[in-house]
Amino acid sequence: MHPFKSGFVSIIGRPNVGKSTLLNNFVGEKIAIMSEKPQTTRNKILAILTEDDCQIIFIDTPGLHRPRNKLGEYMVRVAEQTFNEVDVILFVVEAGLAVGEIEQQVLEQLKDIKTPVILIINKIDLIKKEQILSTIAEYSKIFNFHSVIPVSALYNDGINIIKDEIKKILPEGPMFFPKDMITDQPEKQIASEIIREKILQLLEKEVPHGIAVEVESMKTRGSKEIVDVTANIYCEKESHKGIIIGKNGEMLKKIGSLARMEMENLMGSKIFLQLWVKVKKDWRNKEFLIRNFGYE
Repeated sequence: MHPFKSGFVSIIGRPNVGKSTLLNNFVGEKIAIMSEKPQTTRNKILAILTEDDCQIIFIDTPGLHRPRNKLGEYMVRVAEQTFNEVDVILFVVEAGLAVGEIEQQVLEQLKDIKTPVILIINKIDLIKKEQILSTIAEYSKIFNFHSVIPVSALYNDGINIIKDEIKKILPEGPMFFPKDMITDQPEKQIASEIIREKILQLLEKEVPHGIAVEVESMKTRGSKEIVDVTANIYCEKESHKGIIIGKNGEMLKKIGSLARMEMENLMGSKIFLQLWVKVKKDWRNKEFLIRNFGYE
């Protein structure tokens, strides 16, 4: 019998390198929202993978970037705090891209940290083999990684190799969460993230970052077969409100129906979803509003 191992793994990297796709692949469920637009993830998300011999708790941090407002500063702080609190750090970069300024800064910070760092080179499906080798060489010059693993998160290629590598590092430990639990996110949080994802997917560049979604109520009717969900979509400008609602309410209907379908799949209940759009000017620079929208 192998000893049972458990521990915490942080996934870090700049926006859009595929961290959320990786996280969702580890647990085989969609927990982190995915979008082509950077800075999709705002909070630490716990995904829990339990197997016969281990329990790995993944923390998905906001992408590292240069902050432009209070929300941005908060996101960078969250990412940096996790470095010392975990057993393993997965540093995700994109194959074929030169080492950028942000990557260099992060690796500089990681030099003072004792946590083992595994370099994950993602999106290898997009480039030639020799480019992968040059990416490995470039990063290995700058930092002494515990190991380097090229993967394609999109095609689930290399996921098991990462898992095995993590298992080697993790200490023996208890099961922190029940066997069937895959995230610590409350249902309200997941519902609001799903709505935000649909907005990110459907709307033009200028609107999405100024959006927060708050699920005001989630009530179950009868024997849990029907759930009534009411949510507010907050944006920063009147003109954005018009874009979100769309001509004759078409855009809001589209957002609502896509979000509802995904919630129904995830929760296994019929969902009645009501969406309201409200303007809160410049909320990303107001501490109390950031807290109010769940970014503690």
